[in-house]
Amino acid sequence: MDETDHQLLALLRQDARLSVATLAQKLKVSRGTVTNRIRRMEDSGTIVGYTVRLRPDVQHNQIIAWMSIAVDGNQTRAVIANLLGEPGVAALHDTNGRWDLLAELRAETLQELAKVLERIRLLKGISSTETSIHLETFRVA
Repeated sequence: MDETDHQLLALLRQDARLSVATLAQKLKVSRGTVTNRIRRMEDSGTIVGYTVRLRPDVQHNQIIAWMSIAVDGNQTRAVIANLLGEPGVAALHDTNGRWDLLAELRAETLQELAKVLERIRLLKGISSTETSIHLETFRVA
């Protein structure tokens, strides 16, 4: 990837709905160049999809929790693979310090969240967890 690819990705991160013509104008390249670069990055797996981001306060009925996870020994890859298959895990982050992983959990009810927590705690390779329920966001990006 060159500088133009990095600039293109930055623009798409800000607004993935920008037209090819607008992207080409901002990058000072042809529309064909933008189309080819996007297609190449999609084909290589650099771009894996496009999505809509909602403000956290829009989903009033959804419960969000953060689970800090300690992993036994060298089982991190297996634990990550299992967590990525868990429907209650919205995002998974590798961290340093006391905890090895940080999982963002989402559920519609406390009962559903309890089931997600139980499934995760039973995974082989997890030595301990600590969960906090998200109450409020003070700054929206």
